[in-house]
Order: sequence, then C-alpha cells, then structure tokens
Amino acid sequence: MALFGAFLRGTFGLPKPDKHGIDRVKDLARTALGAVPDTAFAVNEIACNDPGCPGIETVILVMEPGQKTRALKIAKPLDEVVEQDIIRALDP
Repeated sequence: MALFGAFLRGTFGLPKPDKHGIDRVKDLARTALGAVPDTAFAVNEIACNDPGCPGIETVILVMEPGQKTRALKIAKPLDEVVEQDIIRALDP
C-alpha cells in the first residue's frame, strides 16, 4: 500500500487535476447517485504504469452515512468523466 501514492498524478511531472475539475466530478456523482446531503465524496486521478492498468483512471469514493464506503473506478482522466461514466461504474 505504501507504493499507492507513487501512482498519483503530479508525482511524475503530470499536472494535478484542478479543484474545479474535482468539484465538477463530485457534483456529477452526487447527481448520478441521488445522494443525501451528508454524503461525502473523494475524487482522485491515478496514473499507473503497470501493464494491467488503464493508464490514468479516476476513482470516486462515496461515503454515505451508515453505509460502507464504495469506490467507483472510471478508466479515463478526471477531465473526461461525464455523468454516464459514473452511472456505468455503479452497475456491478
């Protein structure tokens, strides 16, 4: 788990996503989930050089009160994520 941080964007010269982009994806997730106001979201963009990885993916953690935290993974950069991607990620 210690190596996880090595794959975050911004570590190897890739620009970090801006706050506006992160807030946009959080708003899309809130809408797609019909989330209650107390639901918290964490959005990260991860770059992975492993051949099994999609390259850059967006991970959205959904933390609903009284529920287990869910991770939604979308195999594209944060700035390309649309609501339909989040809806597809919800489908197991």
